[in-house]
Amino acid sequence: MYRQTKVLFQVQLTSMFRKFSILLLIVAVFSSVSCKKKKTVVDPIPYQTVYIKLYPNDPLNFKIQAIGGWIYVSGGVNGIIVYRKSNAEFIALERTSTYLPNDAGALAKVRPDNFTCRDTVSGSEWQIIDGAVTKAPATLPLKQYHTNYDGNLLLITN
Repeated sequence: MYRQTKVLFQVQLTSMFRKFSILLLIVAVFSSVSCKKKKTVVDPIPYQTVYIKLYPNDPLNFKIQAIGGWIYVSGGVNGIIVYRKSNAEFIALERTSTYLPNDAGALAKVRPDNFTCRDTVSGSEWQIIDGAVTKAPATLPLKQYHTNYDGNLLLITN
């Protein structure tokens, strides 16, 4: 009888130890996931208030009347690239290089392929459709401004 009680006690103890181990593992996983510090990316481009009204249907803006067209406009820190993504959607990208934001000569210029922009100082390249980096040394996308198009007026803002 003593031997059966001892075996039963050991089985209960082992079972309790397993449950405790699983519980401890779950707590450790959740605490390590929830305690991770979030990486904060600091925008290297200085803040500049942007409020630009454009009329894409105006003959002066004929380059953005067709999908895939683009123009440079004054505004932002060193100018803005306005790209027509679809009939109803425009993209507005800051021309200031995210790799060399303090170099006035480091501007994103649209390449002859009309799909990429290149900083002629660092050689960094970005997609014109969203500002994503396509070629190092830049690691951050071009700053994108909000656009709102009502079919007549294109509004570009921060």
